[in-house]
Amino acid sequence: MRSKCIPVLKTGIIAALNLCLIAFACFSAQAAPAENGAQQTISQYGSKGQEVTKIQQRLKAWGYYDGPITGNYGYQTTEAVKYFQRTHGLNPDGVANAATLAKIGLPTGTSDSSSANSSNSGNFSDSDYQLLARIISAEARGEPYTGQVAVGAVVLNRVEHPSFPDSIAGVVYQPGAFTAITDGQINEPISESAYRAAKEALNGSDPSGGAIYYFNPDKTSNKWMRTRPVITRIGAHLFCS
Repeated sequence: MRSKCIPVLKTGIIAALNLCLIAFACFSAQAAPAENGAQQTISQYGSKGQEVTKIQQRLKAWGYYDGPITGNYGYQTTEAVKYFQRTHGLNPDGVANAATLAKIGLPTGTSDSSSANSSNSGNFSDSDYQLLARIISAEARGEPYTGQVAVGAVVLNRVEHPSFPDSIAGVVYQPGAFTAITDGQINEPISESAYRAAKEALNGSDPSGGAIYYFNPDKTSNKWMRTRPVITRIGAHLFCS
């Protein structure tokens, strides 16, 4: 009898061990997302650190934040983030969540390095940046800062659009595309705000909502342009698809 019981006993022990291993594996698989979620932190009121510093630096460069660069996420930073979120169609809760950080052009815990770096800036040269700032200044000098960013975004949207040239220079100098080319405004000194707007547009900001056209309804006599579907109005410009 003993020789028959021992194999049965061993089989029972092995089965119990296997069940324990399976249970441990299931527990580990369930615990992993929570552990990863803990790493997917966001910056908000009370946060401190390098990410907060970068948020402040970028928002300050783009005109949303006028406080000191401290690395501390306080009232001024919260209000600046809310201002940025409202401008970009995000929920203005003042929390630098994944969607907000992506618009700012900073990596987040929810994205890998390739998707987190959604900025266009790495695809363009300094001469592209200079030309983008120049056309923004020439076309939108005197417009609200958000409107200047939107003009830059239209240029970049055209670069990506199959109906337009595939470079900033090609878009800017396409015959008849911009009045600033024909009236000489392109040669005027570049405003400081246009440089900031160009940087923000290159970093992925698009207040135009994806527009590929814009015009001033008080000045244009182009009947075809007036037939374009309007996406939004910023300052004196209507932005259209």
